[in-house]
Amino acid sequence: MTMSSINIECVLPENCRCGESPVWEEASNSLLFVDIPAKKVCRWDSLSKQVHRMTVGTMAEETAPAVLERHQGSLYSLFPDHHVEKYFDQVDISNGLDWSLDHKIFYYIDSLSYSVDAFDYDLQTGKISNRRSVYKLEKEEQIPDGMCIDAEGKLWVACYNGGRVIHLDPQTGKRLQTVMLPVDKTTSCCFGGKFYSEMYVTCARDGMDPEDLLQQPKAGGIFKITGLGVKGIPPNPYVG
Repeated sequence: MTMSSINIECVLPENCRCGESPVWEEASNSLLFVDIPAKKVCRWDSLSKQVHRMTVGTMAEETAPAVLERHQGSLYSLFPDHHVEKYFDQVDISNGLDWSLDHKIFYYIDSLSYSVDAFDYDLQTGKISNRRSVYKLEKEEQIPDGMCIDAEGKLWVACYNGGRVIHLDPQTGKRLQTVMLPVDKTTSCCFGGKFYSEMYVTCARDGMDPEDLLQQPKAGGIFKITGLGVKGIPPNPYVG
């Protein structure tokens, strides 16, 4: 796939402080996403181009974007009967997570480990085991953030401060492709649109100085990438 066939468009100049967690809602042809520091949940209707925002929640503040007291986090699982189990602690920033197409492998990113990790996953019990790294980020790729999987079982990882989404083969540990965006603080990605043939990418503007914002006026917007040559899969709904 050549870069010339890929089109990148800012479909929503939202000026998110830290846009994150994009999920495609097929029933309404909408993209759901959050702006974490602004405490907003947003829905962008791809047909009407309207955006609806809801303000919710509270959170502890970072001292600066991606700067925080180390090893204070944990990874939890919420089960269908609403009970919660903790898998492990000593986490910096739990971020991208997804499952292999057969649901036998769980992929996970703790951002400040600069690694995409895999676990064996038991669909019946929800247990994870055998943690290993499937990809270590290069220096220029910066911080791994949100992640999604495509219909071929390959991973796509947004790189915070790296201004890119990288396409990985978790079986070989090889990077297959790099898609550069016109903003540095890319945060997460998901597939959506008709047949899940479009990729949507969120990004942030918090932590950028005025000169950077002048050079990257679309920072904080929502981007759509087409022409990748692969499709995504519908998100896994919570069944509880």
